[in-house]
Amino acid sequence: MPEGIIVIGENLSYILGGLWVTVAVVGGALSMGLGLGLLLALGQVYGNRLLQRIVGVYVWFFRGIPLLVLLFIFYFGLLSALEIDLSPFTVSIVVLGLISSAYQSQIIRGAILSLPEGQFKAARSLGMSDTRAILFIILPQALRLSIPGWANEYTIIMKDSAVTYALGVTEILARSRHVAERTYQHFWIYILAGCIFLVLTYIGTKLLQRLEEKVRISGYAH
Repeated sequence: MPEGIIVIGENLSYILGGLWVTVAVVGGALSMGLGLGLLLALGQVYGNRLLQRIVGVYVWFFRGIPLLVLLFIFYFGLLSALEIDLSPFTVSIVVLGLISSAYQSQIIRGAILSLPEGQFKAARSLGMSDTRAILFIILPQALRLSIPGWANEYTIIMKDSAVTYALGVTEILARSRHVAERTYQHFWIYILAGCIFLVLTYIGTKLLQRLEEKVRISGYAH
């Protein structure tokens, strides 16, 4: 039996201990990205020109700077200058959440703009305020149409979560790297780490596909 397989058997439970850290980082980032991205999308679609420009700059900034650079800017620069003490785990969720919000805002924005304009006009003709029309007519449909985009965003955040090891977050890659450096079985250990990420990505995308099928709006293209 190859020595690498033996090393995997001996250290599998330790590496899998980072799975829950990875899941927590991804779940926290996606949740934060959804909440903030929803507000950004509404501001970009229904806000005045100034608000639209501010949102545009925000999206441009967080989509244009690499994740690792943003992690270092926040953890070693901004938070240090402000003397704010946050753990690497928390900083990772915040930074990934900010980046995700920029992308999710465009997913939701596209979904809103894809809806027929007549629905908003019809709601107004029935006496509904703009706020109620957005909350009860526009958003329920837009959020359903955003699910395919969220599946793609999930895979991106899942892969990006591995970069957080640079701050010392003990997720899957950090634990795998520790074992690989201790045992010199880099090939087998990183193959294992890649397989774990593949499984997590597969499970997440399948769950979102099932959700999409369950809440699909009749009359819209698949």
